[in-house]
Amino acid sequence: MLLPDTHFSHAPSHDDHRTMIIAQITDFHIALPGERMDRMFRTATFLETAVEHITSLEPLPDVVLATGDLVDRGIPEEYERLRGILAPIGVPIYVIPGNHDDRDTMSGAFADWDYLPGNGRFQHYVIDRWPVRLIALDTVIPGKISGELCGERLQWLSDRLAEEPDKPTLIFMHHPPIRSGINAMDRHGFDAGAPEMGAIVEKYSNIERIVCGHLHRPVTARWHGTVLSVAPSTAHQMGLNMLEGAKQQIVMEPPACQLHLWQPDTGIVSHTSYTGRYEIPLSVELP
Repeated sequence: MLLPDTHFSHAPSHDDHRTMIIAQITDFHIALPGERMDRMFRTATFLETAVEHITSLEPLPDVVLATGDLVDRGIPEEYERLRGILAPIGVPIYVIPGNHDDRDTMSGAFADWDYLPGNGRFQHYVIDRWPVRLIALDTVIPGKISGELCGERLQWLSDRLAEEPDKPTLIFMHHPPIRSGINAMDRHGFDAGAPEMGAIVEKYSNIERIVCGHLHRPVTARWHGTVLSVAPSTAHQMGLNMLEGAKQQIVMEPPACQLHLWQPDTGIVSHTSYTGRYEIPLSVELP
């Protein structure tokens, strides 16, 4: 069984001046064996490969952020399967729900991970034990593909940011509060709260990055004084089609995760790291 984050052997340091590596994985869509996602898109197999990739990194990431759509239907058996796949990861994993997740079922499945609220309407929280402060935002609207930040959630974010206005901070959430230009996905993007969130964010110069999932593509944008980025899925991607009225297209482009390296002198530098198996030459002579 995967242990709560407070019991990982890879313990956090209290040195705010050291570097920090934050791995981000997203949109697993774990289903039960033989179901459509499992059979056609091999989502569990791809996540297993991503886990193998992360555990082989040198140095290991300090934490792993899982930014929603952890499973496909939000049922207990899917979360049980997910936990088994994530078990080899030996660093803290911080999860948030996406539109395919069920808040109550997710919080029950990870009840032994002490950072989740476990009750209340929203599964958002703050992790303040690392050089970079991590703020998890719950953007889910039950029964809808799109997301939002209502007044209650916006106030919660504003209050949390006001607590530590100088500490480097990363916000992670499932739905990106931007229009990406991929119209098939933007139709199911952010229903409400994006301008209001932007007005809150632009008050704080310490927000190093906002990282999201949902789009199944790597996307980067400048947004209200910070950088907003979207990680690709660990499984299938969405087609890069910017035509008006285009339908959603699933493409089997290489799956990947993102690695966000924070350094005191440069802030966050992000890398897209492909999780497949690729041959690496022993040496290459360059002119």
